[in-house]
Amino acid sequence: MSAGRPASRTAWRVAVRRATHQLLDRPRVLDDPIALPILGDEMAAALRNDPAAEDRGPFDKFLRAFMVARARFAEDHVQAARERGVAQYVILGAGLDTFAYRQRPGDPPVRLWEVDHPVTQAWKRERLLDARIPVPSNVRYVPVDFERDALPSALERAGFDRGAGAAFSWLGVTMYLTESAIDATLAFIASVCGPAGGVAFDYAMDPELLTPAQRAVVDALAARVAAAGEPWRTTFSPEGLAVGLARLGFGQIEDAGGDELNARYFAGRSDGLRVGGAARIVWATCATHSVAQQRLLR
Repeated sequence: MSAGRPASRTAWRVAVRRATHQLLDRPRVLDDPIALPILGDEMAAALRNDPAAEDRGPFDKFLRAFMVARARFAEDHVQAARERGVAQYVILGAGLDTFAYRQRPGDPPVRLWEVDHPVTQAWKRERLLDARIPVPSNVRYVPVDFERDALPSALERAGFDRGAGAAFSWLGVTMYLTESAIDATLAFIASVCGPAGGVAFDYAMDPELLTPAQRAVVDALAARVAAAGEPWRTTFSPEGLAVGLARLGFGQIEDAGGDELNARYFAGRSDGLRVGGAARIVWATCATHSVAQQRLLR
């Protein structure tokens, strides 16, 4: 496999947008000094030479804003969980996520697992090696195909402690999976994250809930990723998702849409950077005794 050839085009596009944010946008919503190096010398040099190269399409700015806002949203919640004593963090569908490689010395200690499809994960590790980005000693890689492999056993083999509590992030993944695969993964998270932990994940909204303008944007994006061989499979309504999460045993649920994200991360900007109205991302906390845990105890 060539480290220069994306194993996942969507993971590559997300990484490019995060890197572009470092060059184009001030103030940064997500400060990520690894975003450019992980792309490789050639791509990093091309972006530095022409930062606006990835900002010429009608939706590029909105997509870039959402890529960095969802990462910031997840990392803010994970940081809060760590300050509550959570010492395990699992990044599901890690792609070219860089959190593990920009840990700060003063942060609470954490053991970290990156979970992704075996091919994508091998490609990422080649990119890290080529970019001379060191892998911290607290990071473990877990190859998993969410549609076929058992996440619980894969994590346990990698040293994950089911009884210690955990924070999870799962960004840019649910729309590509079947509803049964999503449900199984969330049920597992609910059984292990503990009262101080939780999960951050984004999702695609049911098309009938979108305005005509929003639906046109979403349809264009869905067609683009489908053409790259990664079609969307599952959408949710906020109300239906909340019911499903409660059924699984999650406690407090924060479901942030475009207005909430813009108010939190993009207020007062003069450059027009903002997310679109169809954006959705959730932080779901784990109840003290989740439904999934109760089932395991029976």
